Amino acid sequence: MTERERLRTVDLARLAGVSTQQIRNYEDAGLLPDVPRTESGYRVFGEAHRRALLTYRALAAGCGALVAQDVMRAVRAGDVPGALALVDAAHAAAHEQRRALRATSEALTALAAADAPAGAPDDLRIGEVARLVGVRTSALRVWEAAGLITPRRERATGYRVFGPDEVRDARIVRTLRASHYLFPQIAPVLDELRASGGSEALRSAIGERDLALTSRARAMLRGAAALDSYLTFLDDTRSQPSGLRPGPRSSSAGGA
Repeated sequence: MTERERLRTVDLARLAGVSTQQIRNYEDAGLLPDVPRTESGYRVFGEAHRRALLTYRALAAGCGALVAQDVMRAVRAGDVPGALALVDAAHAAAHEQRRALRATSEALTALAAADAPAGAPDDLRIGEVARLVGVRTSALRVWEAAGLITPRRERATGYRVFGPDEVRDARIVRTLRASHYLFPQIAPVLDELRASGGSEALRSAIGERDLALTSRARAMLRGAAALDSYLTFLDDTRSQPSGLRPGPRSSSAGGA
């Protein structure tokens, strides 16, 4: 590494837009290549460290910090196939989430629009509803405690009694929970259905989730592109004599 290529901790932090402590944290976590030190003990970073840092941050934005950490550690260990497999798995998981969203949209649209069948029982007990919906009775109790379903109670026995509307709500909750919606996200959907019989809140929730998945997919693409660029840089660096190894794109103050 030439004098011009050297970066201090503060230089690297400024280039990446993070704190110097964060740089140390990344080094300790094994996310950067080995960091040489001067005789006086100061860290000396170079272009490989800058690229590694930016690659990690790009991956974390799309795949999440944990996956990004595992990818960077695999690259550092020389396990490029393993690193790429982790990225592939993250993309596959995102694809499954999008498929689940589409299924949710179709299922919930049908459930929200469906009228209660003629002659539908209005005095089902919790066990009967659990079998109809396909969940445990404990799940129904949790949803009731969260205010998502509101079965009435028999005066004499205190038993829960479910009518067609409560069964519909339970089915909607089950469908949304299967697609990883949280209780605070489900509540306005049910409130809208109860208040107007419409599905605007339902469409809004699905639309917001779709936008979030699209944004994440774009971030994952940027992360994959950054990883490819970093791997190409490493390949080029290993194949060239030390005196011809690529330097930083922009000059920066060197030194310890």
